Amino acid sequence: MLTVSRSIALPETELTERFLRADGPGGQHVNRTESAVELRFDVVHSPSLPEPVRERLLARRDRRLTDDGVLVIQARRFRDQARNRDDARERLVEIIRGVLVPPKARIATKPTRGSKERRLAGKQQRGKIKQTRSRDWSRE
Repeated sequence: MLTVSRSIALPETELTERFLRADGPGGQHVNRTESAVELRFDVVHSPSLPEPVRERLLARRDRRLTDDGVLVIQARRFRDQARNRDDARERLVEIIRGVLVPPKARIATKPTRGSKERRLAGKQQRGKIKQTRSRDWSRE
């Protein structure tokens, strides 16, 4: 079980791992070992996720989320498979934890009288500065 929060735990059966060859440091050994990990989690069909969390997760504009609603995480930061596997799982947990709390709704407010006056005064001052830059061609 992969524990996300007190109420959410993902069973191992919902996670699909694939191991592939990683690029980067490691010499000739890197060409023979499959140390990179690709972790897939089907957000749409997961019974472990509550509906509001699933909706917020799918609503994110995340390039790691496929059109079918599968979250794909690739971990190739470390040289050994076990550490990359743990890294991918930690990143999955962080992504899900990021959508656990619903975002606070923004309350539209009107600008204050003082802020309106300051904005208009700034515009007038800027206009005066620009006016002094120009020549008065009617005098010449």
